[in-house]
Amino acid sequence: MMLARYAVIGNPIEHSKSPLIHTAFARQTGEQLSYTRILGDPLRFEQQVSSFFQQDGQGLNVTVPFKERAWRLADSLGESARSAQAVNTLLAMPDGSLHGENTDGVGLVRDLTINHNRRLGGSRILLLGAGGAAKGVAGPLLAQAPALLLLANRTASKAQQLAQRLDHPGRVEWCGLEDLEGRTFDLIINATAAGLDAAVPALPEGILEPGGWVYDLMYASQPTAFVRWGEKQQAGQCLDGLGMLVEQAAESFFLWRGVRPDTAPVIAMLSGG
Repeated sequence: MMLARYAVIGNPIEHSKSPLIHTAFARQTGEQLSYTRILGDPLRFEQQVSSFFQQDGQGLNVTVPFKERAWRLADSLGESARSAQAVNTLLAMPDGSLHGENTDGVGLVRDLTINHNRRLGGSRILLLGAGGAAKGVAGPLLAQAPALLLLANRTASKAQQLAQRLDHPGRVEWCGLEDLEGRTFDLIINATAAGLDAAVPALPEGILEPGGWVYDLMYASQPTAFVRWGEKQQAGQCLDGLGMLVEQAAESFFLWRGVRPDTAPVIAMLSGG
């Protein structure tokens, strides 16, 4: 029997834990599938996606730096992908078209609220960044009814564009990183690419409320630079994106296979628990 084919495409891609995660989900649920990595070529991304699906691929996860290109490539979009203008999950439809979804925000919210019992309603949340990662999580964060979601980016105009698209005056604000002085937050989420260079966005002292949490959408085998920054701020919790990675993968798996896997044992496996 030929296995259903799935993969993740990105650049870089060799570090991706997605094959390990989806293989574990398949074993757990009894689903018959294969899941591999594809090194995305910036000059040929659309051609690579087309070839994968023409060769009986059933679904693709899309990661950095191709999520916005995948959004443009999809023939139809789920609400999450439409609002984010970024796609991390592509599904082959029966008529041969490609459907795009974004499971990043669901993954982040589930990790915070279910795995870590963090209530987001009424919180003052600072979201750092305004690129594809931030676009993917901003809407689902807002749906949790925080008191404030402040979008801060090195280029303030990009944060402004994202805030205007979310269109919740009063609950969504925007600013440049240099305008954060004197403000405090219960939860600070890093959605910038600074971590790729082991850097941290320039943040003023005292920006984190006592006992406040920090969350880095990136993950690594060692604590990320942003997690280390949070530890220096004596944050109540310093989390990286491993739980979000597994939760968004579970949502992708459900979209593809109609089965929702149990994420807890997979998170424990990946974190050495």
